[in-house]
This record gives sequence, structure tokens and C-alpha cells, in this order.
Amino acid sequence: QVQLVESGGGLVQAGGSLRLSCAASGRTVSTTTMGWFRQAPGKEREFVAVISWTGGNTNYSDSVKGRFTISRDNAKNMVYLQMNSLKAEDTAVYYCAGVRALRIYYSIRDYDYWGQGTQVTVSS
Repeated sequence: QVQLVESGGGLVQAGGSLRLSCAASGRTVSTTTMGWFRQAPGKEREFVAVISWTGGNTNYSDSVKGRFTISRDNAKNMVYLQMNSLKAEDTAVYYCAGVRALRIYYSIRDYDYWGQGTQVTVSS
């Protein structure tokens, strides 16, 4: 089992930046694909970013590409999401998720481990 805890959310003005962190405990996450998802009020949870277990392969949703960066530190069992040039439409609860796999996945259904989420609110 892997337990995930997100932190770093908050209130920020449009154009600002936030860095989300995801701390993993339990089994090592070094061979785990990690993703970030988000869910805005009244909307379904959606894919944001994913990183392979080596960190060598990343991908992003079109809505955040060029603004967000996902990274990981396997030695510390940490995953990060650097969010720049934030927009009001980025407001959502952000979730860290993991799946023990060697390839990357984009669907919620493919992930086995989930954090409790952290709120990000961007004021316009």
C-alpha cells in the first residue's frame, strides 16, 4: 500500500504561482507512475500531469502545458507540481495519484492510490 498526502494549495491571484507537493509513505514509490488530477466544482475529475517512475517521461493536459511542471524525487518519496501563470479556471481540488507501473497512464481508472486533495483557488 502507498499513502499519499498533498500539500501546498491555497489562494493566489491570477498570474501567480504555487507549488504542490505529494508525500508518499508505505511502499516505495520509486517504481510507481505518479499523476496529478483536479476536480472543479460541478465537474468531473480530470487529468493534469503524469510522470514515469524514472522521471524521464512526462505529459500534460493541453490546458496546463507550458505552465505546469511535474517532477519527482524518489529518494525523498516526493512528487511536485509547479504551477505558474495561474488562471481562474485552474481553481480546483488537486489530487496526487499513483499506480505501480512502468508506463504512464492518463485515466482515473488506472490509478490505485489517491491522496485526499488540496484546494487551489485562483482569484481573477
